[in-house]
Amino acid sequence: MSYFLYTHQYYNADIEAYMGLVYKANFPDMGIEEIHKKVYDELKEKDPDIGKISTERKEEAIGDNSYYKNLSENPKMYEEELQLFTVKPLYNFINSVFFKLGFKASTSTFLITIISYVLIVVLIFSFLLKVLKNNYLAFALTILISLFKPLLDASRHATPDGLSTLLLLLSFYYAVMKRNLFFAAIFGILCILTRPEYFIFYSFLSILLYVFRTDFKFKTKEIVFSFIYFALTFGIIQYFNQIPWSVLFMNQFTKVQLYPISNPDSFNFHEYLACVKGKLMFEFNTSYFPLLLIFIIIILDYKLIMKRNKKSLIFLSLYIAVYLSVSLRFIMFPSLVNRMMVGFYLIIILSLIAYQNSKKQILAETV
Repeated sequence: MSYFLYTHQYYNADIEAYMGLVYKANFPDMGIEEIHKKVYDELKEKDPDIGKISTERKEEAIGDNSYYKNLSENPKMYEEELQLFTVKPLYNFINSVFFKLGFKASTSTFLITIISYVLIVVLIFSFLLKVLKNNYLAFALTILISLFKPLLDASRHATPDGLSTLLLLLSFYYAVMKRNLFFAAIFGILCILTRPEYFIFYSFLSILLYVFRTDFKFKTKEIVFSFIYFALTFGIIQYFNQIPWSVLFMNQFTKVQLYPISNPDSFNFHEYLACVKGKLMFEFNTSYFPLLLIFIIIILDYKLIMKRNKKSLIFLSLYIAVYLSVSLRFIMFPSLVNRMMVGFYLIIILSLIAYQNSKKQILAETV
């Protein structure tokens, strides 16, 4: 599967920005015109259709279909586009490391994604082995999860989704299985450095850990310090971020602007509300969240919840944290692209397996 992913990479629209940041990091004195030429010369070798106007779909925002054609022709516009992607410093740093090792810029942007896919599958297998204590069942479930379409999609794109999913799962693994909040917090910080919006989720998780701190055997000061580090990490990223949220929103969902920083459209709150309302049902219904919610409702034992069984309440709180995080993220950025949600999907799937497997133990403790 890893070889297939390597040989069938999808050259998505963001790859040209990540490649540009690789060149900027490794050749700080290189002019934007030269970077622009190197990026598009390399991409056109891989995909001759790069930079062509898309006519296959309806525009979601004015100028959406012609935006990437304009990027391929306008180095100044391309230079400002790069600033939209500097908020993922860990992903960009790793891409630069691969470039220094001798890989092409385009290859450097998706190698970490494929490596992350392999490590995610290994981590899932390790988790299931400990939870199920059945090698054959753990192996079978790992194979099925490894073929989960959002996970495969995330592994075919030059984006930070695969890496952020790996880091999210590692932080969960160390918090839940190892009961080591120090390493869990480190992986959480790295996850936020890869995709800053995960700060929302880690904030809810910090609250959850505080409420159930005695069950996890974590000290209050450990949880508080972990949250402070999460907040500082997010704050530092936002401090260096040159793109206001309002400009990013307008550029993605209303009118794709030629120069989002130099000459942004004024933010219109009514257009913002109309966009959120217009996308609400479609985005959630085309995601896996309604389907997973059905499984949550079926598998959770509400008699145990009504009896305030701690383990059942922890699982319920986790699912509430996931759906609240996704909802808040949607309000800020009304899009639920499945490859971006794969970390949440896997957390729900793995925790449901763990809950279902531990039901007998939970019931025995309750009786």
